[in-house]
Amino acid sequence: MLRTVATRTRVGAVRVVQRRNASNVAVQNIESRWSTLSTAEQNTIAKQLEEAQKGDWKSLSLDEKKAAYYIAFGAHGPRAPITKPGHASKVVAGVAGVLAASSALFYAIRLGGQEKPHTISKEWEEATNEYLKSQNSNPISGISSEGYKGTGYVVSK
Repeated sequence: MLRTVATRTRVGAVRVVQRRNASNVAVQNIESRWSTLSTAEQNTIAKQLEEAQKGDWKSLSLDEKKAAYYIAFGAHGPRAPITKPGHASKVVAGVAGVLAASSALFYAIRLGGQEKPHTISKEWEEATNEYLKSQNSNPISGISSEGYKGTGYVVSK
């Protein structure tokens, strides 16, 4: 009876080693090959690695550890980067182009514009102050209050 148990254990160990050697070939350089594998192959490799991880982690090869990490946390599927290299320079160039176009449009509009309105003169602002005083506008803290020392609506020099 004891001989049978020992034989079964040894046969089982050989199977695990053979399976791990086969999976070791499948997981080499998995980062570059993962996108080219079919979904069935990806699932098979993932399940083989999952089974191998259930055992002693010290017995895993470096390739198996790398493959397990890549499958769990690698940049594939929903974790794939959205932008490609050089995307930032395109964004910077686009923003610079929009800013240049808007600056040119602003300058063209300002060139075609008229002089400043006649209401933006010191005389007009002083007349506005006098009118507001005569109408008793804001009598508590404003221009019509007692002892008011501000300039009122005069902002021009």
